[in-house]
Amino acid sequence: MANHKSAEKRARQTKVRTERNRFYKTRIKNLTKDVLSAVEANDKEKAASAIKAANKYIHHCVSKGVLKKGNAARKVSRLQTKVNAI
Repeated sequence: MANHKSAEKRARQTKVRTERNRFYKTRIKNLTKDVLSAVEANDKEKAASAIKAANKYIHHCVSKGVLKKGNAARKVSRLQTKVNAI
C-alpha cells in the first residue's frame, strides 16, 4: 500500500481510471459482437448500421485515451473488411 500522500492519490486515480477504461473496453467488445453477428447472419443493412456505430465509438475511445490510434484503426479495418465481404 502507498505510504506517501501523493502515492495514495495516484492509487485512487488509478482505481477510477481502471474502472472507466473497463467500461469503455466492454462497450467496444459488445459493439464488435453486434457487427460480427450481423455479418454471420448476412444482414447487410444491420451490419452497415452496426459498423457505423462501432466505428464512431472506437474513435471516441481514442480521443479519451482508452485506445491508441493504430489499435483503433486496426479494429475498424478488420470489421469493415468483414462487412464488405457480404
